[in-house]
Amino acid sequence: MSLLARLEPDIGKHLLRDEGEVVVDVITKHWVAYWRPLVGTVAGVALLALIPFATLDLAWVPILLSGVVFGHAVWRALQVKVDRFVVTNMRVFRIHGVLNRKMATVPLVRILDITVAKPLTGRVLGYGHFVFESAAQEQGLREIRFVGRPDDRDLEIQRMLQRSGLRGPRLVN
Repeated sequence: MSLLARLEPDIGKHLLRDEGEVVVDVITKHWVAYWRPLVGTVAGVALLALIPFATLDLAWVPILLSGVVFGHAVWRALQVKVDRFVVTNMRVFRIHGVLNRKMATVPLVRILDITVAKPLTGRVLGYGHFVFESAAQEQGLREIRFVGRPDDRDLEIQRMLQRSGLRGPRLVN
């Protein structure tokens, strides 16, 4: 098993299967969330390009700086890669963190409002940001950034709220 595969969060172990909880959607970050690591990589390459212009005594400086910048870019990319937002028939939760794993949960019954913010670039590239308002005073899950297909995901959450009888009359099939 590769190191990258071991970093992936195990969604299944957080489900209340004996209570009938099932995953409706697992949302990873939109590809545009990798823009910061990409900028870091380009900056690292630019620093390496300075080596031929440095004196022999100072050639180690751009090498060291590029290593630090590359390391930071890899760290940021890993943070984006392991960030998961999960929608189930009972709740929404987010699992994130590379070394220290954090999980925040909001039951569907506590969600009062979902705001979908789509900046101009998000409208063009197909991503948005979710902002949750819940009944809790302190929220562990407030903003989820860089969600791909935000309108579809919002409709899916609204369907879960409707089916659970939390919003309006429950439809009988």
